[in-house]
Amino acid sequence: MRTRDFDFDLPEHLIAQHPSQRRGDSRLLHLSKDGLQHRQFANLPELLRKDDLLILNDTRVLKARLFGRKTSGGQVELLVERILNEQEALAQVRVSKSPREGSQLLFADKVTATVLSREGEFYRVRFSENAHAVLERHGQLPLPPYITHAATEEDDSRYQTVFAREPGAVAAPTAGLHFDETMLKTLKEQGIATANVTLHVGAGTFKPVRVENLADHVMHSERYIVPQATVDAVRTAKASGGRIVAVGTTSLRALESVALQKGELPAGAGETRLFITPGYDFKIVDVLLTNFHLPKSTLLMLVCAFGGMERMLSAYRTAVEHEYRFFSYGDAMWIERD
Repeated sequence: MRTRDFDFDLPEHLIAQHPSQRRGDSRLLHLSKDGLQHRQFANLPELLRKDDLLILNDTRVLKARLFGRKTSGGQVELLVERILNEQEALAQVRVSKSPREGSQLLFADKVTATVLSREGEFYRVRFSENAHAVLERHGQLPLPPYITHAATEEDDSRYQTVFAREPGAVAAPTAGLHFDETMLKTLKEQGIATANVTLHVGAGTFKPVRVENLADHVMHSERYIVPQATVDAVRTAKASGGRIVAVGTTSLRALESVALQKGELPAGAGETRLFITPGYDFKIVDVLLTNFHLPKSTLLMLVCAFGGMERMLSAYRTAVEHEYRFFSYGDAMWIERD
């Protein structure tokens, strides 16, 4: 398949720059075998059945962006991709001249990061203090490249899900941003079970596909955990006729990355480079709740695989026509598998 097959026209004013006033105020485009329906996210309980299981990604976004300078004086921006151990991390480094091994970067006039090596597009650096503590004290939330303002206190709160627990992501699992505690309580009272996976979203989620033939694309690697409790919950839901509803493409990729065969799911943890394109045989997930994605992106390719390419691209054209809000702070879509 070709990258150009997944392009669509998106007016710039539909790219949401700020979250809705309250979580859950967003719209919800419902795609089923019967066609499209325009709903509100508040209608979500009406779409769920008693034995359905919601899978939530409990990753927490790090304050992964640091601004500082080289010891020689030049400005530097460091975006941590992942923390490797107590003091070391992989990071993108934006600077006028590529740093050499052994060079030092200075942040907040007291924290240093020593460049240890280059690993592909990333640098391995060692902080002079605990890496998590450095980011928490001196870092900024790494908003997506299509959001034009610097992170504010509002973003610090709203670019995290209310169920975020495990720090390690550099981008939010945005389908989860629509949920508030009231919605989670309503679903629980309705008998809808939830279970967690962890997939630490990397900056590669925004990386454009630079090849025309999708077979040539190399997917970025992301860490995931599927706990035994979630495996047990999936088995229980399927045994009682319930549907597995992935909240976000990240939850879906975590589940599908460890699925052995139709309906079987072992617990596991590791790295995934799973690249889902039309023709993929989904093994676990029945329904996908997701935001609207970038043209020609791997995430749009995934939802086209899940919902059917013609159906999805037609739905996206409808979303543009009805001025749905797009991307991280935008509206949501409920997709029943094709």
